[in-house]
Amino acid sequence: MSEALTLSSLPLFPLGAVLYPGGVLPLRIFEVRYLDMIGKCHKAGAPFGVVSLIEGSEVRRPADAGAPTGDGFAHEAFSSVGTLATITEFSIPQPGLMTIRCTGAQRFEISRREKLKHGLWIADVTRLEDDQPVAIPPDLQAAADALGRLIKSLQVRDIPQAQMPLQSPYRLDDCGWVSNRWCELLPIPLELKQRLMQLDNPLMRLELVSDILERTGIAL
Repeated sequence: MSEALTLSSLPLFPLGAVLYPGGVLPLRIFEVRYLDMIGKCHKAGAPFGVVSLIEGSEVRRPADAGAPTGDGFAHEAFSSVGTLATITEFSIPQPGLMTIRCTGAQRFEISRREKLKHGLWIADVTRLEDDQPVAIPPDLQAAADALGRLIKSLQVRDIPQAQMPLQSPYRLDDCGWVSNRWCELLPIPLELKQRLMQLDNPLMRLELVSDILERTGIAL
């Protein structure tokens, strides 16, 4: 792949969530390791990487007795495929607290990771190709229609755009966009959200999401 598709020393934010391209992620930051990182990213207009946790918690915890990790904190493990996050809103409501709103950009795959002394993870990553636009086929139109109804119900309630769980433009004619938004909204296991995000075929992703919607009675 071309050199332009690589990033070195990308700061990572391991979370108990999966960020999809085009998705919205609000965060409250209070850990020292992330306050400095987010402040620098905001000032430079640079992205950071969101990766889903496999082991450990979002907040650093002391290691259990008899399970030494070398730095005194519990072991952390996370997926090797994540999503770049760009900061769209930033505020400091009080000292030691930041609130931000991010948008998911390109997916990436980690080639090397390193944990710094103060607990921040950085990685060298290769950016993955964006989903290719794929029109919604007739047999999957119900999934797009159900999402459209959900968006209209939120708009009727006059929810401010800044608080909407989905952001415009609403690409209800595109397999990747519709499947990504449902993956964010559905109460499915984190591991399944991660596997769906990693799929390179947006049509296949929507087919799998449509099966879930039919089983739950959401899209009939």
